[in-house]
Amino acid sequence: MVPAQPRTSTPGRPPIAARLLDHPGFTPELLAVAAVNSLGPAAGSWARQTRTTYPTASAHGLARLITTRFVRLAGVSGAASAAAGLLAPVAELAAVSWTQAALVLHLAAAYGLDPTDPERAVDLLVLTQVHPDDRSARSALDAALAAGPDGDGSGLHRVAEAGWRLAAPLAAQAGGWLALRLAARLLPGAAMLAAAVGDSAAAQRLAARAVARYSQSNHSRGSEA
Repeated sequence: MVPAQPRTSTPGRPPIAARLLDHPGFTPELLAVAAVNSLGPAAGSWARQTRTTYPTASAHGLARLITTRFVRLAGVSGAASAAAGLLAPVAELAAVSWTQAALVLHLAAAYGLDPTDPERAVDLLVLTQVHPDDRSARSALDAALAAGPDGDGSGLHRVAEAGWRLAAPLAAQAGGWLALRLAARLLPGAAMLAAAVGDSAAAQRLAARAVARYSQSNHSRGSEA
C-alpha cells in the first residue's frame, strides 16, 4: 500500500508562515514543509544541470560532489555564526539547519527523487532525527497540515513538545559553547574553528544517512523496473 503523501498546500488554507503562527506546536513539521517548498526547486535544477554537464556521472558520483560542497558550506556557516556573540548557538542552529535541509534535498535529487515531492518533508524529519521513523513523521505532518484554527498544534503541550525538539540540539551544544567562549579568551578564533569542524562533521554524518536511505530507494526502484 502506498503511504499517504502530506500536501504542502491546499486551496483555502493559510500559507506555511501563517500556520506557524497559528500552530507553533507543529514548528518542526511546518519548517520541513517550508524547506521542501523553498529549497526543492533549486535542488532539482542543480541535478538536471549537472547531469547535462556530466552525462556519465553516477548517482553516487553526484552525491559525493554535492556532499563535499555542503559539508564545506556547513563549516563556513558554523564559523560565521560563531561570531554572533551570545546569540551564536541560536544563529548556528538556524544556519546549519537550513544548510542541512538543502543537503538532503540535493542528495534526493542526485538519486533521481523529486526534491519538491512532499514526501521529502518526511525524509527531512527522519534524517535530522526529529522523528524516529517514517510513520511518526508522516503522521505528524498530516496533523500539522490538517489542523484547524483550534487544532492541537496550538495547545500548550504541543508547543512545549515542539520547543523541546527544536531546542535539544541547542541544549546539547550549550556546554560546549560555554567552554569555547572561555577558551576563545586565551586562543582567539577557537570558537569559530570548533564550530566549523563540528558543523562540517554533522553535515557529513547527515549525508551518510541520506545516501544510505536514497541509494536503497534507488535500488528498490531499479529492481521494480
